[in-house]
Amino acid sequence: MSTLSTRDARLRRHRRIRGKVAGTAGRPRLAVFRSNKGIFAQLIDDENGRTLAAASWLQLKSFSGSKTEQAAEVGKQLAAAAKAAGVTTCVFDRGGYLYHGRVKALADGAREGGLEF
Repeated sequence: MSTLSTRDARLRRHRRIRGKVAGTAGRPRLAVFRSNKGIFAQLIDDENGRTLAAASWLQLKSFSGSKTEQAAEVGKQLAAAAKAAGVTTCVFDRGGYLYHGRVKALADGAREGGLEF
């Protein structure tokens, strides 16, 4: 019996989620990627294979705070980019990560910025 690495287990969960969650032009998919240093998020129209809006921790200028606060700020930034692109609702794709900590903070920041999901 072989065991999966942490990364392989997350990718398996992500593939399972992706079978159920898809984005459209009217309601794109909010995809989250979490690295050790930061967090990335983008709104994706899966029907046309296009990214409508994106935000990452690299765009934050001189940010000081915890990675959870950083994720909340990225969520607000993504909501502002979505508003500029004319997107108000989306479906949330947690990317195989547990919905707590930085992923939850990003989702709450996006909701606070005006995205609905």
